[in-house]
Amino acid sequence: MEPEARTMLVTGGRVYQHGGNADRPETQDILIKGDRIIAVAPGLAETLRTPEGRVQHGVERLDTVLDARDRLVLPGFVNAHYHSHDILLKGCFETIPLETWLLQALPPNYGRRSKSELRARTLLGAAECLRGGITTVQDMLTLAPIDEDDLKVVMDAYAEVGIRCVFSLQVADVGGAKGMAYWDECVPADKQHLLGGSVHPEERDLIVVLDDIIGRWQGRHPRIGWALAPTSPERCTRTMLERLADLSRKRELPVYTHIYESRAMTLVARHEHAAYGGSLIRYLQSCGLLNERLGLAHSVWMLEEEIDLIQAAGTHVVLNPVGNLKTKSGVAPIRSYVEKGVNVALGCDNCSCSDVQNMFQAMKLFADLAAVSDPTPGRPTAFDAMRAATLGGAAALQRAGEIGDIEPGMLADFCLVDLTDLSYVPFNSAVRQTVFTESGRGVVAVVVGGEVVMQDRRITTIDEGALREEVVALLPSLQAEVQAVMARVAELEPYLAEANRRTWCDDVGLHRYVGYPPA
Repeated sequence: MEPEARTMLVTGGRVYQHGGNADRPETQDILIKGDRIIAVAPGLAETLRTPEGRVQHGVERLDTVLDARDRLVLPGFVNAHYHSHDILLKGCFETIPLETWLLQALPPNYGRRSKSELRARTLLGAAECLRGGITTVQDMLTLAPIDEDDLKVVMDAYAEVGIRCVFSLQVADVGGAKGMAYWDECVPADKQHLLGGSVHPEERDLIVVLDDIIGRWQGRHPRIGWALAPTSPERCTRTMLERLADLSRKRELPVYTHIYESRAMTLVARHEHAAYGGSLIRYLQSCGLLNERLGLAHSVWMLEEEIDLIQAAGTHVVLNPVGNLKTKSGVAPIRSYVEKGVNVALGCDNCSCSDVQNMFQAMKLFADLAAVSDPTPGRPTAFDAMRAATLGGAAALQRAGEIGDIEPGMLADFCLVDLTDLSYVPFNSAVRQTVFTESGRGVVAVVVGGEVVMQDRRITTIDEGALREEVVALLPSLQAEVQAVMARVAELEPYLAEANRRTWCDDVGLHRYVGYPPA
């Protein structure tokens, strides 16, 4: 006979539910059995004191009681666009154009990583997410090369730290200058070999490799799901994209890709896909990918007619406002997505371009940046930001109805935020003060799948002190590599600058900056 599932009661917190009062959430108790919420109601604690009450709710005992007085209980945030491969590069780069950043930050620019580094960076990134109330991540990981022993290290680290993850291995088969506007014209032939750091060439059939790996790994860890990740349309041949669409249908897997992140990337689409009106959305549609399983990261330089196609297909967009600002990529058409009914999720992106896994920053910029393109009153509101950071992410990760809210039947993923922190004094509106005031410092406890993975601001599943020591030991060799990569890119800087200048000479049909284009 299997042992009875463990139970938890969370008492006396103000429970934020999307269908409830967003300004003054009701004080309620939450009853959890196993990894699921089975009841949310005021006075549950009193009811469960009696044998009749326990019988009513199907629990024999309470294994854990979590005191949530003076706490706001929020649904766990969903970081719907994240890369664990560059966690150790936070703080390495200034605000530089995306195309220069790509050559300095992406894994193929570096040598193969040690297993100790793979483990440490996975744990460190997950711990930072948990500390900010993020309970689920969509990790688009680049392993260069794809190696199953390395993959096992990452999977075991995720299982150890306890965060929920929808995991994908990034793949591409177009390298060098081909994927960026004017690189092939501006970079001399004798230096074009320095542009290969965005794609790791492999002799194997990567679609067969992915199918085999997913077939053997899917379901091994209860909190880890799988997805497919063509890094971007311009870095993948049509054959690869079509085969990934087939694999997505076969295994019913979501697909995530980067799209229209910068003006230069958009210009490639205009040049290379004239048969589709210069539209990557129409091109992806022709490849069989434009459907409800597709999530489009960034989506900054999207045309209005393309937004209509996305909405009709049920495709999701994952906005990353912090990283897009730091890489000078522009501001996405936030209001258009929201008002046209596209499902919008939020991501915190790379630690080398956003430098932080913090959903509070992402929500605030999501709500505020819409005014850059349309200063008239209107959406998105703070409520829209909270939905995007929770329910929007759940839908984009194909987890709608499981995560993103605090309701009976859903997975018990939530965080407790300190209402005595000055961010909430005076307490006027839970949703507005969470989006516009809270920084993340108020997160005191995190629960994932009914397990307390952070309590009293301390991660309970790993030794954070030992992890810091591991990271410090890794830094000397990594920092030497970073310097070498930056020196290599410095050789290319005049040519990259010229390519960037030329991108401003071509019309892409829209403008995503506050100021006027450079002369």
